Amino acid sequence: MKRFALSTLSLALLGTAGVAHAQSSVTLYGVLDDSIQYVSNVNGHSLTQMAAGNLQGNRWGMKGSEDLGGGLKAIFQLENGFNPNNGSLGQGGKMFGRQAYVGLTGDSWGTATIGRQYDPVVDLVQPFTADNYWGSTFTTPGDVDNNDNSSRTNNSVKYTSPVWGGFQFEGMYALGGVAGSTGSGQTWSGAATYSTGPFGIAAGYIRMDNSATTVVRGTPPTAAWNATSDGPFEGSIQNVAYESAKSIGIASVAAQYVVGPFTFGGRYSNAQYKPDAQSTFTTTEKFDVGAGFVNYQLTPAALLGFGYTYTHGKGDLNQTYHQVSLGGDYNLSKRTDVYLIGVWQHANGGLNASAADYALTSDSVNQTIVSLGIRHKF
Repeated sequence: MKRFALSTLSLALLGTAGVAHAQSSVTLYGVLDDSIQYVSNVNGHSLTQMAAGNLQGNRWGMKGSEDLGGGLKAIFQLENGFNPNNGSLGQGGKMFGRQAYVGLTGDSWGTATIGRQYDPVVDLVQPFTADNYWGSTFTTPGDVDNNDNSSRTNNSVKYTSPVWGGFQFEGMYALGGVAGSTGSGQTWSGAATYSTGPFGIAAGYIRMDNSATTVVRGTPPTAAWNATSDGPFEGSIQNVAYESAKSIGIASVAAQYVVGPFTFGGRYSNAQYKPDAQSTFTTTEKFDVGAGFVNYQLTPAALLGFGYTYTHGKGDLNQTYHQVSLGGDYNLSKRTDVYLIGVWQHANGGLNASAADYALTSDSVNQTIVSLGIRHKF
């Protein structure tokens, strides 16, 4: 990734106020990921469209640090999400909807940050899953377990430990901000990882509490999700019906092993959407997700991938999704690559199939999506 370090003088010329340390730096960066996409079945017809953010979400951002001496640094990161096909903001129109935080880091004691951030499960568990390489095409349908990083957390305080002999952990708590009710709307999460040589494993848990499940009656009824975390409501299937949940709890574990040109990975997650008296559903909905993948580094520039994801919902509504994914990625340079990815999905349990992170409902139990795209990093 190409980086641009701005000196103190450069910042001054840009009109930036404040005192900067001699060893301070600011890095500008971004990702542009776009494709032509074919969808086999949308309301009875095939669809060809432009689709962005297949391998990575589109973004631009800046991050920086200031050396405070004695091994201590001040750090910050601001990251914006957007759609390159129409220029609109992502994450519900937020200016820095992907990340916005500030904090301190030290070599011996770790990192503490506050702001809008990813939770520890995303930071430590997700890197061992296929989503880390192939994005939403290889992840859970509807992202019911937040494996595709749909949710970010506001008002959060996060601590990340140093790495001790391959072991690292993170903890996070987000203040709900409701007067007289400390726990209302709060989020808390913790995760740990261990890596040694070619093997790595991580596990974690996140709990998101809804501060108000008020339902506006109508056809259909609408419910409110008011929490410090966005909630993983990305698909037109499964969990979109549970935005009125009182709480969401997700436990995840993933492991990865590298041998020669092959990378093998597997994961399991359990997501529970629990109701209260104001919710539009009455029984806890549980999603069990099991997935595996294998990557093959064909050449230094070419990567091939295969993945399978099994998703089973039970409780309020029973449903099962089988998903097979294939991918090929070729690096034209260190910053630019082209890719061809595809996914086939089959649904059981009376619900129609829908593509993994796209609100494209099929009128049958099967759906196929193929994307030919390009990604550029700067």
